[in-house]
Amino acid sequence: LESAKKTLVEESSFDTDDLPDEIDLASSEYAQSMVFRLRDREKFLLQKIEKALVRIEDGTFGVCERCEEDISPKRLDARPVTTLCIRCKEEQEKKEKSYG
Repeated sequence: LESAKKTLVEESSFDTDDLPDEIDLASSEYAQSMVFRLRDREKFLLQKIEKALVRIEDGTFGVCERCEEDISPKRLDARPVTTLCIRCKEEQEKKEKSYG
């Protein structure tokens, strides 16, 4: 986890001085934007992993945060960082779509 965090910080630097012209700069900025989006997703996943580790330590891992029922082992195998059972997740997604 610490190694992944360190890598994210190291790979987030961007030096435009090395670019020779505007076309290269635009292309590089687009590529860098994509890298930043991926890094943000990786940071978010690392945060979820850290929270899952805390839940393991305090004995709440595998328990739905909303209904407090056990999350199925199949769901945890597929998505170990999940905090919602499949029923509560589906309800959440329906609400998000209706507000979307």
